[in-house]
Order: sequence, then structure tokens, then C-alpha cells
Amino acid sequence: MKSIDRYMARLIAVPLFATLTIASMLLVLDRIGRLFDFVATQGGPIGVVWRMLANLLPEYLGLGIPIGLMLGILLAFRRLSSTSELDVMRGVGMSYTRLLRVPYMFAILLAAINLAIVGYVQPIARYYYEGLRFELRTGALGASIKVGEFTHLGDRMTMRIEESRDKGRDLSGIFVHVQTPKNDWIGVTAEHGRFMATDDPNVIIFRLTNGTLVHNRPEFKVPRVLTFSAHDLPINLPKFENFRQRGGRNLEFTLPELAKLGKATTNQGLRASSRAEFHFRLVEVATMFLLPLLALALAIPPKRSSSSLGVFLSIVMIVTYHKVNQYASDIGALGRVDPVIALWGPFLVFAGLVFWMYYQIAYVPGGQPIGALERGFGKLGKAILRRLPGRRREEMPA
Repeated sequence: MKSIDRYMARLIAVPLFATLTIASMLLVLDRIGRLFDFVATQGGPIGVVWRMLANLLPEYLGLGIPIGLMLGILLAFRRLSSTSELDVMRGVGMSYTRLLRVPYMFAILLAAINLAIVGYVQPIARYYYEGLRFELRTGALGASIKVGEFTHLGDRMTMRIEESRDKGRDLSGIFVHVQTPKNDWIGVTAEHGRFMATDDPNVIIFRLTNGTLVHNRPEFKVPRVLTFSAHDLPINLPKFENFRQRGGRNLEFTLPELAKLGKATTNQGLRASSRAEFHFRLVEVATMFLLPLLALALAIPPKRSSSSLGVFLSIVMIVTYHKVNQYASDIGALGRVDPVIALWGPFLVFAGLVFWMYYQIAYVPGGQPIGALERGFGKLGKAILRRLPGRRREEMPA
């Protein structure tokens, strides 16, 4: 690799990985609050939040990698343009096609990584995420006993704890009510308690100390009362239904599974939805090969201009095109339009726009694909500044 290629690689790598990290962190922060609320509402252990976030990370990377690639290349070329290094490179005979060698190395590498993520890792991670949500709703992860509230353990037991210490290992102020299959009930109050495991994974022992037990059944004239210093109360853990098999949704199928399902199934609705999801993932990956051309076209502002319109426009174009693909995938899944036409049609239109923009900047003398937008936003900015009160006072003669 020549020195110019190493220099380009350094310019691209820093903003690329910074953008990818920031985008992933923003998406995580947006979701983490809702996950904490969901887990707390379901009464699950807080540690499961990090497992759920880990399973969401492939989905965030699937969107963050194209944005990081786009901004990394764009900001690198923008820096070259603002420092006039790009003019020097062009002056010594380096074409834009030559300068895109390193950006396309990044694009090929990241496209391969993104294909592995959206094609294999993301579907399985999504299934595990849905499995954790299911287990939280059913209590299979072990519902936490909320202090000061009545907690139902199965259909026959109700418990209330006044105070919890040592991460739930030492409980105090305990009330337990158990309804047995023989239509009798047991009520227990105790000063302290501790859960203990047994050899049977479906049964745990609740060891109570310094309490009172009341046992009543229909044939008793008076409930029996027992005062104890230590008493072991067995608790049968409720049985939970198993989570469904992977593939309940097309999002959980890998690319080979989607391709096989699209050919093998005779169900027209399932065939259309699986083909739509298959082509949606391929289109998202194929779009990454257009991003270096688009980044270069948007990175170079007009002469004597420092406008950042290209940076803003690049994000708008990527997000908008992603939403168009999602809409096209939904239409294809409904069977209204063939998924190939619904998804690859917008791709060809977007590719045509990108190639036109690159041709304007690379081969048309003085060409500027967004020159009209640059001038329009420049005039708009000046008009807004003139209307600012502070600005008018500065322009008034002394």
C-alpha cells in the first residue's frame, strides 16, 4: 500500500469508527431506559437487561455500519477539500477513481461484515431477545419478590416481604398464605426467612425463623396455631410453557433459510414474506457499494464555501432510502408487488442518482451535484441572519 493509501486509510478510519461507536451508543441509550422499565415491571432480575442489549447490538450494527462508512469517507474527503490537499492530489494527476481505492477497500470489508450480521447473527440474536422477553413475561427467569407488595407464586401461594437485605438473601417481616389442593389453607408469619435450593430443581425451601403458623381446613372447628423457632416451607415452582421454535417470524430466519423457504413453501403469503425479507437484506448490503461514490459527491462543497449541507444531506438520504426499503419490503410481503421489483427497483433508481452525482463531481468541469441546494441554503441562512435583532444592530452605522 502506498503512502497516499495509508494516509487515506487513517483519515477514513477515525471518523468511521467514531461514528459507528456514537451511533451504536445512541441507539443503546434510546432503548436501555425502556428495557429497564420493562424488566422492572415484569419483576425480573436487572442483569437480564444487559443480555437483552447484547442481543439487540447486531440490529444496531446493521444500521450503524452503513452510516459509519458513509460519514467516515465523507468527512475524510471533506477534510482533504477544506485543506486544499485534494486540489494538490488532483493537480499531480490523481483521479477521483484512484482516490476511491481505499474507500472501496473499507466498503468491501464492512459489506462482508454486515452481510454476516444481517444474514446470520442478527436473526439468531433477535430470536434470543424474543425468548428473554417471553421468559420475563412468564416469570421463567425468576420473578423478584417486590418489597411491601403481595407477590403470587403460582396459583396457590401469596407472599409479602417487609424488608430485604443482602441482595434478597436475608428477608424479614414475612407473611405467606398457601392454599392446598385439599381445600385447606396455611398462613405463616415470621421474623426472618431465607430461600434455599434443593436436589429437585422444581422445588425450593423457604426457611423461616421465629414465627407463627396457622393451619385450617373445613373439618377443623378451630384453626391450629403453631409457634416455631425454625420451619422449612417447601415451595413448588410453577411450570412454564416452552418458548416457540426459531423461525416463528421471517426476521428470525438466516439468509439460506429464507432462500430455501421462498422456494420450498406452497403458501403464497409465506413465500412472498420470506422473499421480501431475503431481498431486503441483500439490497441493504448492496447499497453499501454505492456509499463511497455518494460520500465523495457530497463531501466537496463549492469553492469559497464551508457549508456542511453535504453531511446533513448524506444522513437524510441514507435514512430515507432505508425507510423506502422497509416500505417496499412490507408491500412485497403482502404480495401486492413482486419483492424483486419492489426492492431492486428503488435500488436502481438510487444507484442512478448516485452515479449521476459522482459523474457531475468527477467528470464535469466545475460540476457540483448539490450546487443549487448549496446556493439556496446559503441565501436562506443570510436572510435569517439579517432578521436577527442582534445582527441588525451590528449592521447599523455608528
